[in-house]
Amino acid sequence: MATENNNTSPEKKNDKNPKIRFNSNWIFAILAISFILFEVMLGGKSVKKATTGMIKDMITSHDIEKIIVVNKDQAEIYLNADAIKSGRYPDVSKPGGNMGLQVPKPQYTYNIGDIANFEPFIIEAQKGAGYAEKDFIYPEYETRKNYLGDILSWLILPIILVVFWIFMMRRMAGGGAGNAGGIFSVGKSKAQIFDKDTNVKLNFNDVAGLEEAKTEVMEIVDFLKNPKKYTTLGGKIPKGALLIGPPGTGKTLLAKAVAGEANVPFFSLSGSDFVEMFVGVGASRVRDLFKQAKEKAPCIVFIDEIDAVGRARGRNVNFGSNDERENTLNQLLTEMDGFGTNSGVIILAATNRADILDRALLRAGRFDRQIHVELPDLTEREAIFKVHLRPIKLEKDFDVTFLAKQTPGFSGADIANVCNEAALIAARKNKNVVEKQDFLDAVDRIVGGLERKNKIISLGEKKTIAYHEAGHATVSWLLEYASPLVKVTIIPRGRALGAAWYLPEERQITTREQLLDEMAYALGGRASEELVFGKISTGALSDLEKITKQAYAMVSFFGMSDKVGNVSFYDSSGQSDYGFTKPYSEKTAEIIDNEVKQVIDESYIRAKELLKANMKGLVELAELLLEKEVIFSEDLERIFGKRKADQVKEAKEAEEALSKEAGIKKNTESPVAEAEAAPKKARKGKTPGPETDSGDPGIIDFNK
Repeated sequence: MATENNNTSPEKKNDKNPKIRFNSNWIFAILAISFILFEVMLGGKSVKKATTGMIKDMITSHDIEKIIVVNKDQAEIYLNADAIKSGRYPDVSKPGGNMGLQVPKPQYTYNIGDIANFEPFIIEAQKGAGYAEKDFIYPEYETRKNYLGDILSWLILPIILVVFWIFMMRRMAGGGAGNAGGIFSVGKSKAQIFDKDTNVKLNFNDVAGLEEAKTEVMEIVDFLKNPKKYTTLGGKIPKGALLIGPPGTGKTLLAKAVAGEANVPFFSLSGSDFVEMFVGVGASRVRDLFKQAKEKAPCIVFIDEIDAVGRARGRNVNFGSNDERENTLNQLLTEMDGFGTNSGVIILAATNRADILDRALLRAGRFDRQIHVELPDLTEREAIFKVHLRPIKLEKDFDVTFLAKQTPGFSGADIANVCNEAALIAARKNKNVVEKQDFLDAVDRIVGGLERKNKIISLGEKKTIAYHEAGHATVSWLLEYASPLVKVTIIPRGRALGAAWYLPEERQITTREQLLDEMAYALGGRASEELVFGKISTGALSDLEKITKQAYAMVSFFGMSDKVGNVSFYDSSGQSDYGFTKPYSEKTAEIIDNEVKQVIDESYIRAKELLKANMKGLVELAELLLEKEVIFSEDLERIFGKRKADQVKEAKEAEEALSKEAGIKKNTESPVAEAEAAPKKARKGKTPGPETDSGDPGIIDFNK
């Protein structure tokens, strides 16, 4: 740590003698100061207005030196030095009080109403004051033009238009937020630079649950810190790494941790920062970005949401012949791996739409590594919870593992939201610590929405909702592969009038039987309505939408239909986003529709048969729901007994225990033992030779 603190960058060394840089704002400051000096040096006190009586008194006192009539509408009256010194005019400055650079100004002005009567008025006043004719003061006439005012009258409108145009250009180009370049910086990169002088507090310790992704990225950081470790063996630094994963899984967080760990400059920007309404601006920004990166190499460039600029070429929905986004992508491809070299510049990018990216962008040499950041599993969720629970005051002996089990399918962002919501709920209840129930309420709030206990629901509707939710709960409890039920409620949440919470099993593959069971308990609500009330309602909309998509996926994607066969019309590359034709004929489409209808009908019949066989428990459960509004798995176990899945699991465990006690492996009467012994009997007494089986066949139990 001491060596790092003693290292000073060249920029810090130059801080002692900073260079003065020119700024366009200096011009406006100089003009303002010049105007002020002009007013001070060449200006003076404001000229006073004179009245007719004052002019008569001035003439009587012989105080007027001269009178100048300007443009036949205003008279300028100049007093002589003796009159100014006499003190009769205290509002007039004394001679010598003004600066020498000032132009002489009249002491008074007089607005002339009628020019034909002004000169006779002056002459008559002098005659009345006893002036000799040779001493008469005759007005002098001058015509003055205000050139500045005339010029401004012509220029004021063009100046306003130019100022408005510059303002709009600065706003569109991002210069209005303090960008020094104004309209000339449109083509400049908008990347934020994080270097040694920038304190980024995030590091890999703050990123939990992404061990594989961290290993890949940490190797790149380690290469920048210790390049000799790899170059001595002939290795080369990867040119780029692409982070791919669903939203909220921590792709951007991982990049922030890289910025905090790496001791090299880090450029961060979004893919949309390249896109602009002006032609050529995106390509110019790409060139400027890599120019800055080359100057600071070795460095890392992070482009978030790269799909904004990296969409596959030739598939633009606008069908434009000259797409600015494609020009930007072409420049990006050239800069990443073109004829020139970018040694020491590593590109990190993140996206959740990797299927629409251009193939040339994904090839090795541009993005050598594609790091998949998936939703966290149970262990990873527990680690993520521990990170987000650091600032939260928890109750004693808080079980984080239980919380991780209650949030299957949650992303890192969802987990952070759960922790925050739990703290807000505890604060709303005036608690000193956050308890387990607060987190469960937070999960319900995020999954189902806010409770609306004041929503007005009629008694008939409430009864229908209760039997609908009881139907879901009953069918799911009695099916072997259905997800375990947590609780059922008829309190409206969000847009739903009732809800059933399940805790789905975390599995990587799903069998046909599991899918059919899920469809059956999804249809349990409608089946219950039809059996009890003899009519159906619109409350099963979300259930029907779910099972329809699931059935079409089974038939057309997963090949789980005998008539359609083992074919899949799913396009994982995303190349058919804007296609106008289906990848199958109308006859095949009709077969798919018929198969989907058959699968749904069979699931509906299964649900109805289960409910008919357990009608007493269904009614008891629905009435309990009407009474308590919320019931839990313990109530269902009391009514129906243990779950079918739990019964099957216990039976298997009991059978395995009995098998171990009885020594079934040595019993030749067992079919498995006979199958194992058959090859051995066949081999007895034969000459050793090539064997087709290298040993006894292994038995794999996938249920363990």
